[in-house]
Amino acid sequence: MTALFSLDRLLTRTIAAGSLTLVGPDARVRRFGRGAPEVTVEIKDRNLAQKLVLLPDIALGEAYMDGSFIVESGEIYDFFDLCFANFGRSYGHWLWRAYAMARRVQKRLARRNSLTAAPDEIRSHYDLSDELYRLFLDPARQYSCAYYLTQDDTLEQAQEQKLAHLAAKLLLRRGQRVLDIGCGWGELALYLARVADVEVTGLTLSQAQCAYAQQRATETSLDNRVRFRVQDYRKETDRYDRIASVGMFEHVGYGRYCEYFDKLHDLLVDDGVAVMDTTGSASGPLAGSPWIEKYIFPGGQVPALSEIMQAIERAGLFATDIEILRLHYAETLRMWRNRFKANRSRVAEIYDERFCRMWEFYLASCEAGFRHSGLVDFHIQLSKRIDAVPITRDYLYRSCN
Repeated sequence: MTALFSLDRLLTRTIAAGSLTLVGPDARVRRFGRGAPEVTVEIKDRNLAQKLVLLPDIALGEAYMDGSFIVESGEIYDFFDLCFANFGRSYGHWLWRAYAMARRVQKRLARRNSLTAAPDEIRSHYDLSDELYRLFLDPARQYSCAYYLTQDDTLEQAQEQKLAHLAAKLLLRRGQRVLDIGCGWGELALYLARVADVEVTGLTLSQAQCAYAQQRATETSLDNRVRFRVQDYRKETDRYDRIASVGMFEHVGYGRYCEYFDKLHDLLVDDGVAVMDTTGSASGPLAGSPWIEKYIFPGGQVPALSEIMQAIERAGLFATDIEILRLHYAETLRMWRNRFKANRSRVAEIYDERFCRMWEFYLASCEAGFRHSGLVDFHIQLSKRIDAVPITRDYLYRSCN
């Protein structure tokens, strides 16, 4: 059985809603499914079909980057939207399922995110051109899931609402000491200091992010209450009333989940509250995307709630509130993708065409994954004491608007 025949069989069984037209390297045209949406792609590499059957994630991403896989009608997101909507949460071909199982085993055995490796893994993504992030993020450079109250919210509104929602979950009081683990470009730390009059320490492993965040603190006259450091959270020794961790847990690695929550336990005062925001899988433990790990987030992993909860329980922490944000990240990624597309020519000037195609593939595949493949965003509130937060959630919605 040839690889192309195997791929044909898979697509014939899978593409039921919408239609995919595939133009092969021999110029032969194959059609799968029927009706709208309609997407046409072309394969220029004769060996790509075999690679797609054996290692679909890596093969497709690299083929799109080097131009041997082309979307002729529509764009790369339309292709992902069509395929993911049909595949859903399944892995399709039996080889893909076997490969995913092997990846899950590898994920559990890996001991990544060591103190020596973590800085390089973070800087490979976050220390890219300063202008790159300005071109597709909101002005405050928030690189995490926004919070949409209505479908008409702008990216800026949704990101501001995310900040307010997280602040409400932290139950801040004036003068408290707050730790922001993985502070990014510093907007959450600055927001908390501004609206709640608290003292915030932000930790990042990115020199570029730290410099930018500290400059913003000075410009907004908050440098007397907010400070930023390039430091691994595991080296922190002070204790804090509140801890926030947004978009950082994905970089911890499965083998270090217990280490992470043990450290949160140590850093929190006895009546303290922590809130973590992380991308997650609602479909149970995932193998993860080897292409994303290779080209976008080295060492990154998407946790399942079942994996997180085991580590929380072992650390002696209470999960006092868990919120699962569905589709909020899909909308966030859609807006990032559209802004990236609008500024694509400038990104190509900073880097090159291959880089643009790499990031198009990244943003489009992630958006489709959050729409169709069980990816969500988790907000988990934690404390050492079961009575550290109110017993109802009413306080959250008095504050998030």
